[in-house]
Amino acid sequence: MVRYPHILFDLDGTLIDSAPAILASFREAFASTGVAPVRSIDESVIGPPLTETLQLLSGSNDPALIGRISDAFKASYDSEGYKATAAYTGVGELLAQLAAAGRQLSIATNKRIHPTRLILAHLGWLDYFSHVYALDLFTPRLPDKAAMIARLLADQNIARDQAIYLGDRSEDGESADANGLPFIAVTWGYGSLTASEMRPGWRAAARPSILGELLLLG
Repeated sequence: MVRYPHILFDLDGTLIDSAPAILASFREAFASTGVAPVRSIDESVIGPPLTETLQLLSGSNDPALIGRISDAFKASYDSEGYKATAAYTGVGELLAQLAAAGRQLSIATNKRIHPTRLILAHLGWLDYFSHVYALDLFTPRLPDKAAMIARLLADQNIARDQAIYLGDRSEDGESADANGLPFIAVTWGYGSLTASEMRPGWRAAARPSILGELLLLG
């Protein structure tokens, strides 16, 4: 019996290195709106939803201000910025290997659904994924990644003992735990969980080839 027929992936920091594209669009958004960020715009801010990140960078929760910066970011990133996104070395081969082995692949990401689809198309990966979920795929917006994974499992009638979630941040592992899913942390991304951050039952993979072995061979 196949151990994990359904494989759910995080996106940023797991399958793709989106940092250069995202950070460039953040810098452009703050510059074009005349807002000075209160902290460094670097890889440490990548991962949370856009609004949360903009609140962190601006030091403000003012909806009007966050809306202006958000609109500027989207204008930059959704038009040309996303094209600077790169796949991590070996990930394309991993996805092809898993698809050829008959695994059903899905994405559950904090990234907005529009640029997620743009990036998958840009990389030629759309056909690999049966389901692509994001927080803003639904109205009202889903509250967090744990709820998104739960919605994906319910919508697609995926049994929890038939699925696994993969990501690069502690939030990913906690979201898997909340849904009773096993979790593998990829340590090539910018989340890069350390040994001290790993929870009981979590496993880690340092390269896509190792991840493929864990998923296909157990």
